[in-house]
Amino acid sequence: MVARLVVLEGLDGAGKNTLTTALVAELASRGLSVGRLAFPRYGTLHADLAADALHGGQAGTADSPHAMALLFAMDRHAALGELAQLGSTHDVVLLDRYVASNAAYTAARLGPDRESEVVEWIGTLEFDRLGLPVPDLQILLDTPVELAARRAGSREAADPARVRDRYERDAELQAATGRVYRRLAAAGWRSPWRVIGADPHVRELADLVVVPPPAAAPHPGPSGRPGKV
Repeated sequence: MVARLVVLEGLDGAGKNTLTTALVAELASRGLSVGRLAFPRYGTLHADLAADALHGGQAGTADSPHAMALLFAMDRHAALGELAQLGSTHDVVLLDRYVASNAAYTAARLGPDRESEVVEWIGTLEFDRLGLPVPDLQILLDTPVELAARRAGSREAADPARVRDRYERDAELQAATGRVYRRLAAAGWRSPWRVIGADPHVRELADLVVVPPPAAAPHPGPSGRPGKV
């Protein structure tokens, strides 16, 4: 990609959409063209199948962590053309969630004993086999689980059509996912990472987006040691 590819990751209710909007405005004020995309891409085939499953449909598909991971991966694969177009026409492409979200949520569902296996599988599947572009920077919005849950609940109360799905209602899953996210960030999984708090300074964050951080070690695993992922 010509553009810098930057990803915002975090729990449901972490504030990613709000932060992305503020970051787009800040970067635009600096004269940069910014493309924006959020995953899952609700309104498209694979994302809507995943959403239906997480609300109890699709004959119990949500009971299988691997089936859900494949649906989310195929949603991103179907967006390759859109990603390429955004990357060729903008200075920066900001993504609200990407491959690391699949790794974090799937690993959290399967437990610590299978975390390395799952993270390797997701990385190999999405980046290597499906050909998704590797981010230049991944930013973890490390919002406390309780705060994220309150925000998700308030969002549901304000919009009757926005019923929380299976993942969003599972407090234990959200907490476990946060722990996996932090380990991925500490290991510099697949690219440089930065971890920020719940109320980041948007100008400082924009500086991180514009100025490339030091390169991470190639393909580190979740333990921080070089691996195959």
